[in-house]
Formats: sequence, structure tokens, C-alpha cells
Amino acid sequence: MHGWSALILAAGAGRRFGGGKLLADLDGAPVIRRVAERVAATGFAEVVVVTGADGAALHDALEGVDCRILGAPDWDEGMAASLRAGIAAIDRQSAGVCVFLGDMPLVPVGLSGALAEAAGRAGYAARPRCEGKPGHPVAFTRTAFADLLTLAGDAGATALLKARSDVAYLDTADRGVLLDIDTSGDLDLAVAEWKACATSAISESETSRGALPKP
Repeated sequence: MHGWSALILAAGAGRRFGGGKLLADLDGAPVIRRVAERVAATGFAEVVVVTGADGAALHDALEGVDCRILGAPDWDEGMAASLRAGIAAIDRQSAGVCVFLGDMPLVPVGLSGALAEAAGRAGYAARPRCEGKPGHPVAFTRTAFADLLTLAGDAGATALLKARSDVAYLDTADRGVLLDIDTSGDLDLAVAEWKACATSAISESETSRGALPKP
């Protein structure tokens, strides 16, 4: 991810959840910390987190994570406000940015490199697609920055991407590109999936060390 930035949008109030969803516990840590730690470990040149509602609490939840935190004063406008704030703060030397959502802890961060390469080839952006549905993260080249700074409302960049022909789509079977947390039921599902992934990772590690028999 040399020369690419990461942007995590974490400004929403989470009203459908009842508020504070990014601070909800996900197997021992807040949702936003789970997301930020995974993104920060991916090798981006910088990681920027945009907050709004619960800004102070989110700042505390991210203590020690290698990221830069900034607030979007007009966050209540919708996702476009946090996108504008984040894009305006990206390093001027950055070749592009991968945009993550703070309520998607299961997002496959490992796709970031392939998405950045695909965006570069397409000339504008790239995003993953699962079961025919577009997901996250979305990789934008610097060419897209001027357009992102003009967005308004709560739809984010969806309409912008749909209207362009220079956007690549990478098909994947990983439903983590779609799974976000909007309700308490979504959180329960995310916790179960997170624990299953953690158990699988431990088992694979022990197998590689000879502690478990290879299947």
C-alpha cells in the first residue's frame, strides 16, 4: 500500500442501533477499535479516522492505534460530510485512498492492495462486489478527490460511482465487504463471525507450528 492512504468514516450517530454502535463491544474491544487496528496493520502510508457523534469517546477508544483522528463539524449532514473532511485531510503526496466504514469490522482489509491496483488501471476507483452487490472498502485514485469534495447528503459516493465508466469491480465471495452493523442483531452476528475467524486463525497457526494435525 505504498503511497496510499486509508480513510475510516466514523462520524454517524448510529440511530438505528440506538446510538453508540461504534463503541459497542466486539469480543473485548469497541467496534471502531477493531476496524482501525485491522486497517492500521495493512501498511497504508497513513490512516485517518473521521469522527462526529461520540467524538470524544471514539478518540479514547482509539488510544494507541496508529491513526490520525479528526472531527467533521457538519457530520450530522450525512456521510458526505465525513467524506469531504477526510479527503481534505489526506496527505497531498498520496496516490489515492481506500475508504472504510467504521461499522464494518469484518471487512477484508487484504483486498486493499488489489483494489488500489485496479483503481489505478481503471483511472478513477475500484470496489469489491459480492453476490452482485457493491461493497467496501472503496479505492479512489487522486483523480476522484475533487469530485468527492463536492458530495452532499447521506448517500456517500454511491451515485457518483454508478455514473462513471472508469470504475473497476472486483468480485469476491467474502461477505465481509457487505456486512455492517446497524442493529443489535447485526452486532450479534458480527461477534459470532469475529469469534469464528479468530478460532480459525488460531487453529491455522497451531497447525503450521505442528501443534495440530494438518487436515
